[in-house]
Amino acid sequence: MSTPVQPRPPTVVSVLTWTVTLTAIVLGTGVVLGSNNRLVGLFVFLPAIMAGFATVRQTLFVAAWSLGVTVAAVLYYPEPHQRDAVLTVLLTLLFGFAAVFMCHRRIRRNEQMARLRFTANAMQRQILAPLPQHTPEVVVGGVYEPVDEDKLVGGDVYDVVASPFGTRVLIGDVQGKGLPAIGAAFSIIGAFREAAYREPEIMDVVDALESALVRHNAYAAQDGRSERFATALVLHIGLVGEPKVLAVNCGHLPPILLGRRGGPVPIEFAATGLPLGLGDLLDTPREPNAFELLPGECLLLYTDGLSEARSRKGEFYPPERALRAARGVPLERVAEALRKDAREFSRGRQQDDIAIITVYRPAAPPSA
Repeated sequence: MSTPVQPRPPTVVSVLTWTVTLTAIVLGTGVVLGSNNRLVGLFVFLPAIMAGFATVRQTLFVAAWSLGVTVAAVLYYPEPHQRDAVLTVLLTLLFGFAAVFMCHRRIRRNEQMARLRFTANAMQRQILAPLPQHTPEVVVGGVYEPVDEDKLVGGDVYDVVASPFGTRVLIGDVQGKGLPAIGAAFSIIGAFREAAYREPEIMDVVDALESALVRHNAYAAQDGRSERFATALVLHIGLVGEPKVLAVNCGHLPPILLGRRGGPVPIEFAATGLPLGLGDLLDTPREPNAFELLPGECLLLYTDGLSEARSRKGEFYPPERALRAARGVPLERVAEALRKDAREFSRGRQQDDIAIITVYRPAAPPSA
């Protein structure tokens, strides 16, 4: 397991070069303008600038340098009033101490955030199933990429269960980010792994996910935390020889069918229910949607981290672009191709977690 990666501080040579250059500019400008005694006060800002990106030792060096240059300048260009000279030196000293203290706090906070992000990320990767997953019916592959920001990771979830009734696949997205979202995501995954193997009917699996998130929200409300809902798509792939697939859509993005003649085809569901956690608002129960997944075909599932990727102009990643990016790409490389295309579209600025899952039914049954 790798350790958190910290931004590299500037080198000693670059710090020395930067400091000497700015010192020469300030002193040279003072000589030209004949106002060295006034421009010397600018040295109080050098340690503060360095504290924003350098190490504590480098900031301490710049603070000592600024104090030394200020004292030398005051002695060489004496102030008309001795009190002003003493005040300039004291301010340089105080600003230097403050800069070193702020640099120490910045580095400590960055280390804590990196450890927290690393821990949360590792927790989520330990819970999520490693890809690819092989079952008697399908091969499930894909990519998962958490967003790298101070809100840590989000609540994108997926899982695959090989049950006695067929393969069950889950993909979902919990509202919000951070550890609260991960807690709700874990409750959904735990319920799915138990119910997907035990329940013969796919609707009973979805009901178990709904109950798990409702219980999680009840505990969260007792602790004063916000309640969560989650979009989800639950698939039931029939046993070998059964091409029918049942899908229960709980407010999630519909899948795309790959490998069929005519190119990628978005699947339109007749029944789309509300997200998990909002079951009490339903007038009618959720219903499964049926379609066929033939040998050699593949389903593409994804979260809104892909569909809501934005360009620099603020435009969302268009669905037709995703269809073009998936066209002609080997099925085992579709997920990576879409992630790469979304990165190019957003110029590397990722706003949310991205989960892209492929469910491929091979012509010959895979080994479980």
